[in-house]
Amino acid sequence: MIVTKVEALTKAKYRVDLDGEFAFVLYKRELQHFGIREGEDLEEKTCMQIRKDVVLKRAKLRAMHLLTDMARTESGLREKLRQGLYPEDIVEDALAYVRSFGYLDDLRYAEHFIESRKDQKSKKEIYALLCSKGVPPEQIREAFESCYPEEGEQDAIRRILEKKRVDPEHASREEIRKLCGYLSRKGFRYEEISRALKAFDIPF
Repeated sequence: MIVTKVEALTKAKYRVDLDGEFAFVLYKRELQHFGIREGEDLEEKTCMQIRKDVVLKRAKLRAMHLLTDMARTESGLREKLRQGLYPEDIVEDALAYVRSFGYLDDLRYAEHFIESRKDQKSKKEIYALLCSKGVPPEQIREAFESCYPEEGEQDAIRRILEKKRVDPEHASREEIRKLCGYLSRKGFRYEEISRALKAFDIPF
């Protein structure tokens, strides 16, 4: 294989293209160690060694660090590794590595996400947020089933009413109308809003 490009990305990191296609990113000392120079030949054996012993190892460590930094979905972690210019197959191997230790579990992520937000947000809001993070719809639905009690979203609506300090005795029809509109825009269903307001003795 011919090294067709060695392009500086930073003072220390370089993009390497082989036979006209992106291959991997290496540090300057690694270029020197493997004798990589633009226009010269790179043996396939050496290329495989670089991918396995340098690039894949770095991708695995990067994935572990990203998960230690904060909980992530598989989609989110994949995107972060891609941003680091790791080749696609290296990215998938790194994901498989952390997944094998149980560090990557979209269902568990969704359950934790729901538990931490279900007292403030509607199911609709939470569903949209999880979708934006790349959690598969079937796992979101499964997480909802395990995290929501029979009474549904009543706790979340109650907390919002308490936070807004709604006074049942003195609330005007206009204030109630605006409150209902706010809750509706937050994604709460009419039936849930009605139940919560009645529980608060707010005329509806």
